[in-house]
Amino acid sequence: MARGPSSDAKPAPRPRKPRPRRSAGEPEIRLTGDRLVVRVPENGERKSSGGLLIPATAAPAPKRLQWGDVTLVGPDVRVARLGDQVLFLPSSGLEVELRGEDLVLLRERDVQAVSPAPASRSDRVPGQYL
Repeated sequence: MARGPSSDAKPAPRPRKPRPRRSAGEPEIRLTGDRLVVRVPENGERKSSGGLLIPATAAPAPKRLQWGDVTLVGPDVRVARLGDQVLFLPSSGLEVELRGEDLVLLRERDVQAVSPAPASRSDRVPGQYL
């Protein structure tokens, strides 16, 4: 008595798609909510009009807004994009070190103004804004 294929045999597994590989030394960073990570170009030190160097630790609490470049954007951020410049109060952010670089972590509500990156400025339609 010849038997056909048994009903107990499992179907062959489907081939899986290969996942994109990340570099071993650089983990992927995803922000949550309305968070932004900003690169601040200055280190906080200033010079007086006489040429004396004033360290950041000697300055009073900052009341001056500062510009920074957006390096990471959370999923719920609506006003800023990667590469934009944002105006914010430095004391409103938290300092964080990512990949050996000191950056500032902000909430979207702490951003006072946004200057679009040069590439996104060309996306605007002429005559749209008065």
